[in-house]
Amino acid sequence: MGDEAVSLANASVLVVDDELEITELIALYLEREGFRVHTADNGSEAIRLADSIAPDLIILDINLGQPDGIEVCRALRRGSGANIPILFLSCKGEDGDIIHALSEGGDDYITKPFSPSTLVARVRAHIRRRRTRERPPEALESTLTFGELEIDLQRFEVKRGGETIPLSVKEFELLTVLARQPNRVFPLDELYRLVWHSDSMGDTRTLMVHISNLRKKLEPDPVNPTYILTVRGFGYRFSYGQETSRAEA
Repeated sequence: MGDEAVSLANASVLVVDDELEITELIALYLEREGFRVHTADNGSEAIRLADSIAPDLIILDINLGQPDGIEVCRALRRGSGANIPILFLSCKGEDGDIIHALSEGGDDYITKPFSPSTLVARVRAHIRRRRTRERPPEALESTLTFGELEIDLQRFEVKRGGETIPLSVKEFELLTVLARQPNRVFPLDELYRLVWHSDSMGDTRTLMVHISNLRKKLEPDPVNPTYILTVRGFGYRFSYGQETSRAEA
């Protein structure tokens, strides 16, 4: 079953923003697409609602006051929202802001002002991907094994030398895409489309942040990676059974 065959029926989205106009705008566009929308205007209410309704996705403004969006994300990742896709909204678009938000558990990042249609497209892509992962186990492969590295595609677990490596949803998806075709070089734009199910439009910072985070967790020496290699000027590949080229790092 391909992603396009995965139904988005009854999918729910929690929108968290303290600006009523933005909340209403997002809700309007999402409801037109058939999503069930819940809203919150502060972090505490967001955590309560996420626990009670278990949404398929959360759109989370960073500048909420206390707790702010980053703190809400941390709390959710420690509890019932560990596997819920979180799409951050922020008026800040500097690399440092994006890196920080994604490193704290965000799956995606959109800067204000934003295109409502682009936001809806990203919501659809994230929910479709999540539901694809939740297909019956018999529709999936079992385990990818590369020496001491094991990727369990049914349990969404990664182990190295028998030790579990905790990964975020997007980190696991990124690793899986690369590892399914070891030694194939993926261009940045193609890899972004395969994982985020939308065009990067030339902005691949989100992808590079996730690659960096994945290396820190996966590689024995992240500075000298052995699994996920950079092919300079082109993209990334998952290395297995070949020597690292001098053109790679």
